[in-house]
Amino acid sequence: MRPQLSEYSPIYSGKVRELYAIDDEHMLLVASDRLSAFDYILDTPIPDKGRILTAMSVFFFGALGVRNHLAGDAFDPRIPDSVLGRALVVRRLAMVPVECVARGYLTGSGIKEYRATSTVCGIPLPAGLVDGSRLEQPIFTPATKAALGNHDENVSFGEVAEAVGGELAARLRDATLDIYSAGAAIARAKGILLADTKFEFGIDLDGELVLADEVLTPDSSRYWDVADYEPGRTQPSFDKQIVRNWLTGPDSGWSTADGVPPPTLPAEVTERTRARYIEAYERISGLSFADWPGGQ
Repeated sequence: MRPQLSEYSPIYSGKVRELYAIDDEHMLLVASDRLSAFDYILDTPIPDKGRILTAMSVFFFGALGVRNHLAGDAFDPRIPDSVLGRALVVRRLAMVPVECVARGYLTGSGIKEYRATSTVCGIPLPAGLVDGSRLEQPIFTPATKAALGNHDENVSFGEVAEAVGGELAARLRDATLDIYSAGAAIARAKGILLADTKFEFGIDLDGELVLADEVLTPDSSRYWDVADYEPGRTQPSFDKQIVRNWLTGPDSGWSTADGVPPPTLPAEVTERTRARYIEAYERISGLSFADWPGGQ
């Protein structure tokens, strides 16, 4: 018989994920259906989002073949029935306090910084780049890990080296770019561009760098369809861009400057967002989401 979630002690609750203690060496990582946008946790969940993120992470942890924090599969008997399909048993690690971001294309906060300084995280870039431009080489653009409700702040490689040491900073940079390149190749073979992504790493008892948290999900990555790619504009994404567009459009009646939480999402917006997440998983993995555990 599987344990009840109440048998585990809560450790942490973030924007999307929750952590519970299993024992001294293992934790239960649970992905919720919550969605965050513009530094708010919306009051409208996206059905099955936690299962989709978990499925995508499991696929990539296996496909990448790098050291990671998984300590069991999606059917591990330590996972309670109530969270089956959206929870994983993971190893405890000493987490590195850096958001490790790789960019192969210029967009988001990167294009904003580039327009102001011609650099991103202190890295000079060529003139004439536009939103969506492909970079000659992927770049490592780390960020601080902000508290809940605050923005992560882009920082330079030098600032990371000051915070964690030069040797570890170099390991983080190299691992981030290597994993990004491998993930981008997997997605590109399925007609999808991996524009950028962020990773989190921990250190295990052997001093090895370990890929942790989620990996290459639509929450942590920007995915674009090759068929729709057109530099010079905002690209249609396999993520919560549908939600962002509705919130900032005329129908929501809301503005990021209002200082109040966003309104409830219409059912049509939540369903389109859910479908977009599932499409990303199925196209990239080649698997059917209907076969993933925890479905009704």
